[in-house]
Amino acid sequence: MLKNHPKGLLVAFFSNMGERFGFYTMMAILVLFLQAKFGLSAEKAGDIYSWFYFSIYALALLGGILADATKKYKLVILAGIIIMFAGYIIMAVPGMTLTITMIGLFTIALGNGLFKGNLQAVVGQMYDDPKYSKLRDSAFMIFYMGINVGALFAPFAATGMRNWWLKINGFTHDGNLPSLCHQFINGTLSDKSIFQQLADKANLSGHVTDLSSFAHNYLEVFSRGYNYAFGIAAFTMVISLLVFIIFNKHLPNKEKKAAELSEKVEFNIITLLASVAAMGITAFALHFIKQVGWTAGFAFGLFAAFVTWIILTAKREEKSRIVALILVFIVVIFFWMSFHQNGLTLTLFARDYSAKIVNPYTFLFFNVISLLAVCGSVGGLVLLFKKGVENKTRIFGALLFAAALIVAYLKVVNAGSMNAISPEIFQSFNPLFVVALTLPVMGFFAWLNKKNIEPSVPKKIGFGMIIAALGFGILLICSLNLTSPLVLKGSPVPDSERVSSYWLISIYLVLTVAELFLSPMGLSFVSKVAPSRFQGLMQGGWLLATAVGNKLLFIGTLLWDKVALSILWLVFIVCCLVSATFIFSMLKRLEKEGNG
Repeated sequence: MLKNHPKGLLVAFFSNMGERFGFYTMMAILVLFLQAKFGLSAEKAGDIYSWFYFSIYALALLGGILADATKKYKLVILAGIIIMFAGYIIMAVPGMTLTITMIGLFTIALGNGLFKGNLQAVVGQMYDDPKYSKLRDSAFMIFYMGINVGALFAPFAATGMRNWWLKINGFTHDGNLPSLCHQFINGTLSDKSIFQQLADKANLSGHVTDLSSFAHNYLEVFSRGYNYAFGIAAFTMVISLLVFIIFNKHLPNKEKKAAELSEKVEFNIITLLASVAAMGITAFALHFIKQVGWTAGFAFGLFAAFVTWIILTAKREEKSRIVALILVFIVVIFFWMSFHQNGLTLTLFARDYSAKIVNPYTFLFFNVISLLAVCGSVGGLVLLFKKGVENKTRIFGALLFAAALIVAYLKVVNAGSMNAISPEIFQSFNPLFVVALTLPVMGFFAWLNKKNIEPSVPKKIGFGMIIAALGFGILLICSLNLTSPLVLKGSPVPDSERVSSYWLISIYLVLTVAELFLSPMGLSFVSKVAPSRFQGLMQGGWLLATAVGNKLLFIGTLLWDKVALSILWLVFIVCCLVSATFIFSMLKRLEKEGNG
């Protein structure tokens, strides 16, 4: 897989993997933590979630500008890792107020802004060398897989820590209880019998006689378990830091080439004023026509300021390439607005509408050891029957398959007839599918390339949007007969109405295929088309577009308890299809710049 690639790719792979483990530990539980700890509604928790996600990517623009101006990409990346570590430490301290929690989130966002886009830019710089240029697309696929190896285990770490802390304090996990506890404490709980029933089940000591004491204790233990999960994220940042410090010599040193790239980004007062004006006009106009509020208007305004600034500072020969990238960025906004619902409305759906217990065979996918056994058995079969491999490799594949199969069998026979699962674990399926499908998708594209029918990167992005629409179409079908949160008004969904976990698993599978068509291909496209003096900045632009999409995540929670679930998913279907139509209408122009 890494044959013929520079050694620096492996350094970037593992540095990113450690950071992403921490980040996705955070994202697997953030909205649930905010609701459990502070009693926030879905809309308010979603607003904080979307602001955080927006900041994570918007601040990458700052990181890109800083790195491009100084040419010290690796130093900026190092600073980002250290700042992120400080943010996770803040989140790991129990008992913090909402204000301190917000400061911790902003600290993480700032560090990520310095880290993420610039690491991607450094990966692109390695493949500016003609020796490696043909491997650029596959390099970003491999790099992207590193992101998801870390993300795969993050939800298991988060839920494992929370469940362990609940257990040693005499409780078991029930996702419905935090909301009911807050309603009981606030005096807004209309039916205490359901609360009593769930409290008795979650209390390992048996029947609960004092519901008030139980409510306070359960919330404190529940949220503290999440704090300790944030501590795991801080630990993984240390690993990422060590990998980067020890092996960063294998990454290209752009600073050494500063003399060759003497052209600097021109920044003058007229450009600044024009950019600020574009930002203000866009934000005001969007608010005035009442399509979005001031906060989302600000996000679009910032994107407008970036577009104005980059076009005004670009040279004539650079502008066509920059315009092509901006067109792709527009599509990216609506993809991530839809896709990143996985940590928001899809997590709420997993908590409120998906089955809470599963049979032993399904439980194989919700336990980290058995999941590894399943993956190991598949990997063993691949090595056993792959063409052109040595006999030693086949023997290893056979042994791996047999060992993994034994572990999986023992997990099945020792499991109960029905087993409790946590809603956060569903977020592990996206990175699992990314890791599993990256090589097959790369192979598929390579096969198409040999036949001279491989689609261009812009065309792949368009296909990705269509596939994403299909994923939300499955979710729409699944939700047709479900009672919406609008009707439930805070009451838990009856167990009889909960749907099979395979619905969400299949949706994550389809959305992952869409992601592989769009995200790593988009990163490769940006690194290839961006003018050399704007490499960090245009990676920041990609992430800024992602940030605007993330700011629009609040649309999901805004509609969560106001419309039927099928209508909610229809909104995202329409967004994906309109975006696909837009990119196909611009296809010739985008392909021209990508091939230039």
